[in-house]
Amino acid sequence: MQIVTIQAEVIFQALADETRLRIIRLMKVTDEESCLCELVDSLLEPPYKLSRHLKILRQAGLLLSQKEGRWVYHRLVTEPAYLEPLYATVQALPDTNEIYNNDLKRFRQRLCLREGGRCRIGIQSEMFKTEAG
Repeated sequence: MQIVTIQAEVIFQALADETRLRIIRLMKVTDEESCLCELVDSLLEPPYKLSRHLKILRQAGLLLSQKEGRWVYHRLVTEPAYLEPLYATVQALPDTNEIYNNDLKRFRQRLCLREGGRCRIGIQSEMFKTEAG
């Protein structure tokens, strides 16, 4: 595996957004990879918005993406070693409005819909919006 060094300001610019912090925190807490469908249902954000945020996180060297058929799975980059304390800091941020806890609850529910450990059903947001309301 080739380790890419990214400038610090690129990483911090990528993390200077609430939605991207939510993505990183969710992936750090669960230690799971996720497809766009699962993130849409968990964060209750539109696919076009999350796609843009995932691209920024990939470009900053924080996410890796792997295509499997029609699905693309995203996971945290763990090397170089300085990324782990960064993710731990994001995970330790206060959750004053229960945003992170709600994301996590929906994500865990969404994981139950996987078949063979993989997303196979697409976006199910209406079901998760109803449960969140």
